[in-house]
Amino acid sequence: MAKRPLKNIGERTVLGFDFGTRSIGIAVGQEITGSASPLKAINARDGIPNWDEIAAIVNEWQPDLLVVGLPLNMDGTNQEVTFQAKKFANRLHNNYGLPVETQDERLTTADAKSQLFAQGGFKKLTKGNVDSMSALLILESYFENQYGS
Repeated sequence: MAKRPLKNIGERTVLGFDFGTRSIGIAVGQEITGSASPLKAINARDGIPNWDEIAAIVNEWQPDLLVVGLPLNMDGTNQEVTFQAKKFANRLHNNYGLPVETQDERLTTADAKSQLFAQGGFKKLTKGNVDSMSALLILESYFENQYGS
């Protein structure tokens, strides 16, 4: 991927990832608005995605930063999937040469399900919708933590 000029912090395009061992939700957001939109969820096998699918999304959106949700226990301690998410974040950085940050994702799945149900009932609660909505919530949480509300 060719190097692009660096944008000022606050003006960057950011891709967010909700890491899972079977599915990885993806959202895109803009720092300037502090908002995000769900893109899609891609299948993974034991946490390993189809890297060609991720490359296509990275090439399409040309992000300046990648944010990976960090699944933690409710008390803030690591769990097995925490280490897998960190490994995924490292691979993103190594594959695309982009800065990668992690964001606490506790309760995002429950919040995503609640929001989707409010939008359309049970028919909205597909795995892909939940995962991409979770990625959206991870990004918006990241923006809020970085820049305030």
